[in-house]
Amino acid sequence: MVYQERTYRNRVLNNNLVPFHVCIRETDLFILSDSDLSVAAIKSIHNHRGFIETYIKIHPNFLTSLVPIIKDNLAPNIVRDMLNASLATGVGPMASVAGAIAEYVGNDLLKSSRNVIVENGGDIFLKTDRDIKVGIFAGDSPLTYKINLLIKSEKMPLGVCTSSGTVGHSLSFGNADAVCVTSKSSSMADAAATAIGNIVKSRKDIKTALDRGINIKGVSGIIIIVGDKFGAIGDIELS
Repeated sequence: MVYQERTYRNRVLNNNLVPFHVCIRETDLFILSDSDLSVAAIKSIHNHRGFIETYIKIHPNFLTSLVPIIKDNLAPNIVRDMLNASLATGVGPMASVAGAIAEYVGNDLLKSSRNVIVENGGDIFLKTDRDIKVGIFAGDSPLTYKINLLIKSEKMPLGVCTSSGTVGHSLSFGNADAVCVTSKSSSMADAAATAIGNIVKSRKDIKTALDRGINIKGVSGIIIIVGDKFGAIGDIELS
């Protein structure tokens, strides 16, 4: 795997929030909050990764399956959320892991900060007192950072997750430069972005993917970018 520097993090406006970075093995988070909560963030990552890793030891197909597996009401909360997102979208449970960790760490940090933004490889958990503008990175597309989501404070907490068939290391069976999904659940947004991205083989598939994706329960809005074309549906406000 070739390392791809996350230069898009240099574009984040901190809005008077304190930025910091924490990394535990594959979990690489860029966080903004009212103060430096690095110690709390590291503790939270270890905790939720521990739940997932322990579950995988008992249920190894949770790690490898590319399709939903059976629900487990006795699983830890973060694992249950991933299983539910998987069932709703038709992809494997690990398709939602980045969004799930962003959300669970974000909720932990909200105990110590009114404002928290957690970014995990393009998957974002947002909860702030003010409106936030989110730019969409779409690789070599001329629309990279030209399309911005305006997230109103009253819509938060919110997950904003992006999948790509042309950028990064995430598994996708499509060719979209970016599929960005919003949902109250970051786990759902992450899994749905993967599922919708799998549909998009070319720009001709944008409308079909939007129509299918918005019918996924829990998905509130979608933006799809393919080359110099894009489409949007749902509760989306562009800025």
